[in-house]
Amino acid sequence: MIRVLWNPASGRGRGALLFPRLRAAFEAHGLRDFVQSQREGDEARLVREAIADGVQTLVVAGGDGTWGKSAVALAQAGAPARMAFVAAGTGNDFAKNLRAPATDVEAMAALIASGGVERRVDLGRVDGNWFANVAGFGFDVEVLMATKGSRLLRGPAVYVAAALGQLFSFGGIPVRIGGVASLFAPRRNRLMLVFANGKEFGGAFKIAPMARVDDGKLDAVVFEDGIKLGRVALLARALGGTHIGHPKVFHKAGAEFELEFDSPPAYELDGDLHLAPSRVVTVASLPGVLRVLDSPT
Repeated sequence: MIRVLWNPASGRGRGALLFPRLRAAFEAHGLRDFVQSQREGDEARLVREAIADGVQTLVVAGGDGTWGKSAVALAQAGAPARMAFVAAGTGNDFAKNLRAPATDVEAMAALIASGGVERRVDLGRVDGNWFANVAGFGFDVEVLMATKGSRLLRGPAVYVAAALGQLFSFGGIPVRIGGVASLFAPRRNRLMLVFANGKEFGGAFKIAPMARVDDGKLDAVVFEDGIKLGRVALLARALGGTHIGHPKVFHKAGAEFELEFDSPPAYELDGDLHLAPSRVVTVASLPGVLRVLDSPT
């Protein structure tokens, strides 16, 4: 049994515009089971209903926020159902780690109808909150808050414009990072910390080019703070993934990290904002907890 869950609000309304094409592509293969999210955070309810109805493949048409919520609900339920991805969001980053053609609706419908192959992939967690693609602290949180007010731009341009707008105003965040080499140990001011399960975020930034969603690890990418003019060059390098190796950027893959802040930090998970209950935060990988449908080649 295959069901399509689609979010009309994803991608600032792109999900609604995509639906007629989505429906036609899937109905051409005899797939007619569609459900629509009604409000923000509705994914968990719809995932529970799909599991109860015996759905074997849940196709989620949305962006990273919709995908993340659906993936977490499916994995936490421990259900044998697989998840498939159709891109209808702003960045659509998580699906870039898979072989399946998530941006091609017709190709995805054909792949899903044929059965594809099952692949086990990792998720991550910050304390008790799970995520699919990335967890971010510091500059990333400020940028995300700035994107909420954008009404004119769409797609990856939203994040890039917001990042440029915050480059000179954000003051950095003091944090000590444990669980890795002594280079990370001192508490110092950092511009941004990203714990990446996947390679990309923000729709345009290759934040962790070496990351893999099935290696049982998260890639910690830490941007040290420096002169504010230098932030422009760092941001530009992150577009192509060449920031790794820069003297102000440190990278380490690991299964678990402990962060110590001056006060409970705000952080983002797949584009959703959270506030930690404590100034000490644990970030960890959750190996192989999600079943996904992927292309064999």
